[in-house]
Amino acid sequence: MTQNTRYIFFSGKGGVGKTTMACATAVHSARQGKKTLIITTDPASNLADVFETEIGHQIRPLGIPNLWGMEIDPDRATEEYKERILGPMREIMPESVLQVLEEQFRSPCTTEIASFDRFVDFMTEEASDGGGNYDTVIFDTAPTGHTIRLLELPVDWSRHIEESAKGSGNTCIGPVASIQENKKKYDEATRLLGDPERTEFIFVLQPEETSLYETKRSSEELATIGVKNIRLIVNGILPEEVCDHPFFKRRFEMQKHYLSRIEKEFPVPTRRMLLRDGEIKGIPALESIAADLFAENGHAPSWKIDTASAEKIVQLAEGAYRTGKDGEERTLNASADILQMIRPEKGRTKMVFFTGKGGVGKTSVACSAAYATAAAGYRTLLLTTDPAAHIGRVLERAVDDKVSPVKGVTNLWATIVDQEKALEEYKARILDDARKKYSEGMLAAVKEELESPCTEEMAAFDKFIGYVEQDTYEVVIFDTAPTGHTLRLLELPFDYGEQVGLMVTTTDAAREVKMETQKRFDRVIARMKDPERSIFAFVVYPESTPVVEAYRAMLDLKAAGIPTQFVVANQVLSPEYCTNEFFIRRRRMQEKYLREIRTRFGLPLVLMPLFDTEIIGMDMVRKAAEALAPSLGSTESPAVTVGDML
Repeated sequence: MTQNTRYIFFSGKGGVGKTTMACATAVHSARQGKKTLIITTDPASNLADVFETEIGHQIRPLGIPNLWGMEIDPDRATEEYKERILGPMREIMPESVLQVLEEQFRSPCTTEIASFDRFVDFMTEEASDGGGNYDTVIFDTAPTGHTIRLLELPVDWSRHIEESAKGSGNTCIGPVASIQENKKKYDEATRLLGDPERTEFIFVLQPEETSLYETKRSSEELATIGVKNIRLIVNGILPEEVCDHPFFKRRFEMQKHYLSRIEKEFPVPTRRMLLRDGEIKGIPALESIAADLFAENGHAPSWKIDTASAEKIVQLAEGAYRTGKDGEERTLNASADILQMIRPEKGRTKMVFFTGKGGVGKTSVACSAAYATAAAGYRTLLLTTDPAAHIGRVLERAVDDKVSPVKGVTNLWATIVDQEKALEEYKARILDDARKKYSEGMLAAVKEELESPCTEEMAAFDKFIGYVEQDTYEVVIFDTAPTGHTLRLLELPFDYGEQVGLMVTTTDAAREVKMETQKRFDRVIARMKDPERSIFAFVVYPESTPVVEAYRAMLDLKAAGIPTQFVVANQVLSPEYCTNEFFIRRRRMQEKYLREIRTRFGLPLVLMPLFDTEIIGMDMVRKAAEALAPSLGSTESPAVTVGDML
């Protein structure tokens, strides 16, 4: 058994290429002869898609010697966790006690702690399949905000177990006596996170404002929990030699500006990766990435960009334009007008939820859609439930947890769900209500329960549904967290009422609280399932992973009784700018997935073009809004129109 396992965490803003860089690093480590395990903690994992093999909730070999992988499944982890705690009690505890414990495990935080507990197994030596069996354990984590939450949990849960031992001896994840060993495990994970010889934390970012901002903020947060060994990979850099069109020259200059800032603002080891002209999937492609990522040649690419002849470019372009039947082309080319689908009707508030894989541009689309409805004369509220909130950066306006008008835009207000403040408000409200209803003994039980780390999730959800219930605005636009976390948010109503009931100890009181919360949730769920009141839309890049993830999530929403109404394909390349083989290949890849979106989803498709600069600031938000909603008026932006694609 290895005693000096190295732990490498990959994180960063969604869509920057974390999984690709993590997988390439895993392949490189395995090729060096090191026993390597790559694990994903992302609820919407695409590890299997990148390796082009089934993985799932068990350790599996990944096609080359010394390499294994696992995707932590939250539901499976929950069942395993419950059985590990309850199993030893089944033969010694009376049925009535077991029923109470089973009830406790229905709390919303059980899924979080179970996934987290499984994750910690791979940072300790004790578990039979734990980190001690490998030379290198690589964690491909969820987007940054959720990663920070994950890494803070060892400290939070260790403290909660310690405090509960002094009080009732119970926690929302089981009796203290049965999980005391977990505290040792969490303490060890905390120690390892702070050991620079054993743990390395790699931020993947792209040379853009929001990615740079999030990396800076998150690296500072990591420092507060003792993480010292931080490195960077700057991904998606445009090769200078392919930027011959003025459009891409402007994007190249923009990237140069941010590369210079990254160099100045992050005095840590940094590697750079050039954008490829196609997707990265399968072992050979990952080995090509690893060759560049770990090159000794100053990051010069191992692959070459062909300089295509004019004749070859014409042939490629014609192949791209002429594929498919004429009728199919006209259908595929058409871009729906987002305003026609989200405008309110019958004087009732319409809620619009934008979701999708991290980094596909949900925030930019949400801000632009909110601008469009406000410009059309509708009172609009824009809010984000994403822990890594960026709407203020996109709007270039101060946005906090108080609803405030957006300066310079009539009819538009904005706010964020600040988890820390939501937690304070939630605790105060629950305790104030408990003081009016319960005895001192029951009040003490409520106070202890509220100190559970999972209360933060419940508080954020409680704040979220408060906005769902509002009828103050004509349109409420939600910029949600990445897909897996959004689905978790929408599942909470089905178990959150149970947890509220557990905060009191008498049957009558518990029943009363549950009835009150259940009525509230029934109203919220009915509103979210009503297509006249709520719209769910997926934002995707026209690439494999975002499309596959969105489709899976659409089916999950459908199973919950929530229909999806449209899809936004973001950063679509305009053909007029694709004048060399590199970008023609990228555009052909996009066309392939635009067809797939049409076929798979069978929904209206809104096309958002790639602009020559970021969507930052009100001028760019206006241009993006006009591209999404041509009915607002003409636009100078390179909107994708009928006849542009294919």
